Amino acid sequence: MKATEVLADAYGRVREAVHEAVGGLTAEELGARVDPAANSIGWLVWHLTRIQDDHVADAAGWEQVWDAQGWMERLGLSLPAGATGYGHNATQAGAVRIEAGELLLEYHDAVYERTLHFLRGLSAADLDRVIDTRWDPPVTLGVRLISVISDDLQHVGQAAYVRGLLERR
Repeated sequence: MKATEVLADAYGRVREAVHEAVGGLTAEELGARVDPAANSIGWLVWHLTRIQDDHVADAAGWEQVWDAQGWMERLGLSLPAGATGYGHNATQAGAVRIEAGELLLEYHDAVYERTLHFLRGLSAADLDRVIDTRWDPPVTLGVRLISVISDDLQHVGQAAYVRGLLERR
């Protein structure tokens, strides 16, 4: 198996987990917080998708799906341009209200498809290309793609946990 196929498999697993965490939830369930400072399922999945969109688009030199397909308007969110949720405090995270889980899944699927398209065009050597020199050591494309997968899996795991808590209520 090629390295890019392994990455594609990992992003596919994130997609499956996102669908399991969000599928069939109401707007109320998407916005539920188990604690006033906790993140909702809607925010967690929106955020992980925004980060994937942002980072993959940056690495590819492409416009983000968020902007190209008008997802902020489609999801009915009023956020600063370029918002990804990174650094959001509890109040800001609570203000991200997703009214339709199916739309959130459509956004995630669009980002997933764009990610796969990018991965299909890569060679193993491309993964060694330095894309961010602000870190020591500098970040390669391969490290950035794994970092996104790691972040995505952590957040979708949190969303699945919150869903489990809501189902026990």
